[in-house]
Amino acid sequence: MIIQRLKYVNELLSKRWNGKVKIITGIRRCGKSYLLSTLYKNQLLSEGVSEDCFVEIALDRKSDLKYRNPNQLFQYVVDRTQDKDKRYYVFIDEIQLSVKIKNKDIDENLVSEEDKEMLYITFYDILNDLVARKNLDIYVTGSNSKMLSKDIVTNFRDRGSEIKLYPLSFKEYFQMEVQDRSNALENYLTYGGMPLAVLEPNEIEKQKYLHDLYKNVYIKDIVERYSLKDDEILDAVVDSLCSAVGSLTNPHNLTNAASSLMGRKTSDHTIKNYLDYLEDSYLFSKAKRYDVKGKRYFDNTKKFYAVDLGLRNAKLNFRQQERSHLMENMIYMELISRGYSVDVGVVELTINKDGIRKKSQYEIDFVVNTGHEKIYIQSALNIDTPEKRSQETYSMKNSGDFFRKIIVLDGNIKAWNDEEGFTYVGVIPFLLDEFEL
Repeated sequence: MIIQRLKYVNELLSKRWNGKVKIITGIRRCGKSYLLSTLYKNQLLSEGVSEDCFVEIALDRKSDLKYRNPNQLFQYVVDRTQDKDKRYYVFIDEIQLSVKIKNKDIDENLVSEEDKEMLYITFYDILNDLVARKNLDIYVTGSNSKMLSKDIVTNFRDRGSEIKLYPLSFKEYFQMEVQDRSNALENYLTYGGMPLAVLEPNEIEKQKYLHDLYKNVYIKDIVERYSLKDDEILDAVVDSLCSAVGSLTNPHNLTNAASSLMGRKTSDHTIKNYLDYLEDSYLFSKAKRYDVKGKRYFDNTKKFYAVDLGLRNAKLNFRQQERSHLMENMIYMELISRGYSVDVGVVELTINKDGIRKKSQYEIDFVVNTGHEKIYIQSALNIDTPEKRSQETYSMKNSGDFFRKIIVLDGNIKAWNDEEGFTYVGVIPFLLDEFEL
């Protein structure tokens, strides 16, 4: 079965021959290789690009292991692209597996301590050379943000263009389903959008695949990549984050939670490092808290959301299925995958009660930055009573501005506006992009 990812194919098409390295990043097994070597390649072939114009290297494949050496990778590409009158598409899969090697052309004694990196050749060096060649269009995939997205500006010298790939959105998932909207949503909330999990024939196989993926790919990968001696701490942190999606947390709180799970102490510093590892591996995404009145960020607490709900649920053995948390996580990832910058909104109010002035904080689930304006979004299962409606709208009513205010409700409700200027819409039409944000 072909899983179409038209949004990403079109993004790649819009960036081709732009003089930059196209860097496709995202969690392992979310479909980066498939996007590049199948969907995108098929599109180019359909436009008349010849098969011999493609140079494809997969650094996780045994036959290509030697090309983890950047010098050998460079030479292979150069040898395959000798015809200067031909335009080549170069696809390099899992580029983070490339190793750095000693530069034999530089005398170590002539290099100062702060410039020691000059003694090594990395994939950044060879890609910067290759992308400068006018007949090459370079594409790479990678699964580690620390080696890629965080270093694009520095190491690619403005010659890198990132395409962030996420697990299947509900819209992409629904295109494959023969069931009705509501049933499709229930399955998506449970098993998420990892492409190969979606293709498994039944629930038992889906659960097994997701369990194995977490244990044997993601956790193992992090342990090996960062040479961790104690994966029990990592496991405890992951469990804590999975249990707390949609809840405010900080390293200290996570330290206490992880220590409780393990029955022994760990440190805030260790937990912060592990949080960085999990973000760098794209397992979780972090949302900062933003004071909408004071126009500033809070540094102490944040929210962490699972990049895929199926993986989150599998890690918890499908036990904790709090719908409000799952829906909030799903909406957040939908907004992120659409390319928006998303914060957690905070409205600080001073309330006079019984002659005592007290400062209180009220949350707006999402502050969506569209570039020229902000949009406030609240995730709510329902507004069945006036009290519930007042509760869900209170923070946005008191934001002190006139940005759009949207309440996303559970179900398939069509969009409608009330007399106070609030827009209400069901999560299904919201996710299916039937509602203009």
